[in-house]
Formats: sequence, structure tokens, C-alpha cells
Amino acid sequence: MNTEQARFNMIEQQIRPWDVLDQDVLNLLSIVKRENFVPAAYKNLAFADLEIPLPAGQKMLQPRLEARILQELGIKKHESVLEIGAGSGYMSALLAHRGRHVLAVDIKPELVALSRENVSQNGVTNVEVVEGDAARGWSNGAPFDVIVVSGGLPVLPQDLLGQLKVGGRLAAFVGVLPVQKAQIITRVGETEYKIDDVFETYVEPLINAVQPPQFKF
Repeated sequence: MNTEQARFNMIEQQIRPWDVLDQDVLNLLSIVKRENFVPAAYKNLAFADLEIPLPAGQKMLQPRLEARILQELGIKKHESVLEIGAGSGYMSALLAHRGRHVLAVDIKPELVALSRENVSQNGVTNVEVVEGDAARGWSNGAPFDVIVVSGGLPVLPQDLLGQLKVGGRLAAFVGVLPVQKAQIITRVGETEYKIDDVFETYVEPLINAVQPPQFKF
């Protein structure tokens, strides 16, 4: 496989047509080598438009989803980022190139080890990966400028919204089957939030994600 040609095709055929036009984001996809974050058995699928299996039954998101979220968040160099669901460390590395510091939390020890190894081997020094359950948020280090939830949320936990700084943005895949909305939620005041629906998709829910109330008849 011609790796650079495959990367070029991914950017031009999958990502750019998905309204990812921020040149800094597109350049970053060439700087952070996605193939270095994919399990060895799936290296030939590194640039494919699909979810790639990870240890512990988890998956890497499609490249176009990650790129679009990265663009919509508009992360600045001074900003601190919380990522819920570290996965392979790829999204953490992308976020780290945009922001000041990334705290990535994963509930699965296998993924904590994998993402730590990957970010270290790829020379990313401003990512800290910790093991824990952040499905309802992560108070240690809060409030954050940016929060990225790399898994589905049937409902948005209020605690999570409260961990955003005023002016901060949260990216999440919100809803249940058959379709979720990828949302960017901006905290515009102490009690006010602005919600932008960016696209529709479906991403497997986070482990221990807050569930919508069940109606009883």
C-alpha cells in the first residue's frame, strides 16, 4: 500500500467532501500519522471510511467524524481539553496539536495502556491518559475549555455541562438508535448553553453512559 497516496485519498475523498475545509485541520491529518495509532492487524484499513476494532471491544471512529469534530471545536493553543474515551490515542494526539494540554480518560485499562504507548511513540508530550469512568464527567482538572466525548451519550449529563468554562465547547454524539446528533454545545453564560447540531450519525454509547428515564405505565 502506498501510505501517502492512501492518506491523500482519505483527505480528498472522505474528509473534504464532509465540509472539513479548515486547512489547519487538513494539514494536521498529514502530520499525525493515523496508521501509527491503528492496531497492527488493521493497518491496511487505517484510511478506510469505517470504525476500526480496538482492544476491549471498542472501536476507532471514522476519520471523517474525528476531522469534522476537530474543525467545529476550533481549539486554540492556550486551551485545556478533556477527552472522554481515549481509544487508541489518535484523537488525543490531534487535540494535543491544537490545544495546550489534553487529559484523556478511559475506563478500559487495555486502552489506557495502548493510548499511552501510542502518544508517547509519536512524540506527543502534552497528553495525559488516566484510567477512570468519566461517563458523567471528570471533576479533576475542571473546568475545561473543551470537552470531547468519543462515544455516544443517550442523554447529556448535567455534571458534564457544568465542567465547561464559560466560552467552552463540548462535542458529543447525543441520542439513541436509530440516529444520534453530533452536537457542539457552547457555554455562553453561567446557566446558558447554545447547541449546534452538526451532523447525524450513530456511535456506540459510552460504558456507564447516563440513560434516558424509562416511562412506566
